[in-house]
Amino acid sequence: MRTRLLLVTLTAAIAAGSLSAASASAQTPAATVWLCKPGLASNPCTSSAKTTLIKPNGSKVAEPLKAQAKQPIDCFYVYPTVSQQMTANSNLEITAAETGVAMAQASRFSSKCRVYAPMYRQLTLARLFGSATDTADPALAYNDVKAAWNEYLAKYNKGRGVVLIGHSQGSFTLTQLIASEIDTKAAVRKKIVSALLIGGGVLVPKGKDVGGSFKKIPACRKTDQTGCVVGYNTFSQQPPTNSMFGRTAQPGKEVLCVNPAGLRRGTTGKAQALIPTSQLAFGGAPLAPTPWVAMNDLYTTKCASGGGASWLQANDIGSASDKRVRFGAPLGQTWGLHIVDVNIVLGNLLELVDHQSAAWRKL
Repeated sequence: MRTRLLLVTLTAAIAAGSLSAASASAQTPAATVWLCKPGLASNPCTSSAKTTLIKPNGSKVAEPLKAQAKQPIDCFYVYPTVSQQMTANSNLEITAAETGVAMAQASRFSSKCRVYAPMYRQLTLARLFGSATDTADPALAYNDVKAAWNEYLAKYNKGRGVVLIGHSQGSFTLTQLIASEIDTKAAVRKKIVSALLIGGGVLVPKGKDVGGSFKKIPACRKTDQTGCVVGYNTFSQQPPTNSMFGRTAQPGKEVLCVNPAGLRRGTTGKAQALIPTSQLAFGGAPLAPTPWVAMNDLYTTKCASGGGASWLQANDIGSASDKRVRFGAPLGQTWGLHIVDVNIVLGNLLELVDHQSAAWRKL
């Protein structure tokens, strides 16, 4: 078994973790700049989906590229902390950091939905690691996303169902948006196919599926359930007491875990990993000639709890002779597998959205 870590370029995609304190009344939002939107001349969310399947023996097979069907629903994606600007809040300039993470996390959903992704004045990596040149204003990030959401509803939705997708800071921001603008508004709530709030902190009462962060929107527990939320934080072992994710200080609450590979409580499923090939090069030659690499059945995933934490446990089930690259925790166990939260089960998430889209359209 090869032990080299998966040092992906998504190391930058880590959470600021303090979005819940943002005040929605602080700043006037800027005019929306769309990172992804149908019709854009340059759109990272419609990148090529050509994929090479890597088998346990190291052999590679090109997966047939399915014809793109008409997307019957929309997706609204908010990206994680990637800005490398030195200010505490980013500006709205589109850089390689934003296009790269949109390609890695959101572009595969474009086969299921029209993807809308706003730029927002997020809290930067410099702010996260204490080297920012000024003071952060978390409300800027939230207000930009809220304004983009309202613009999407007013101009582009036209009665279509929508999946909300966020990772890390994007997940925290969408959690706040849902609580404030969707959860208690029945007309808007009816539009929600599902919310994929990954690598964040959706709270529920212990052992329950609703009643914490949201009052009306429950956890997804069936593939044909709509208007529900999937949330999880991935670790390869129990999160330490100083973990960045999977823990809450709120009494009687826990961080929601829904396993994309098996929605029902206690279910173990096989992860269908989809990774951009560029993130597997390790400075050398790409492992495949296609933009994507698939690695199926290398990990199982199951929601777990213990020691005051709740998380998505990823277990390596490859044999000693399995030649495929493993996922590591280059940021340490306090972060776990946070940087691959989305991609380790991206194939599962795509299948789930397929089922949910079909179910929503039958309502």
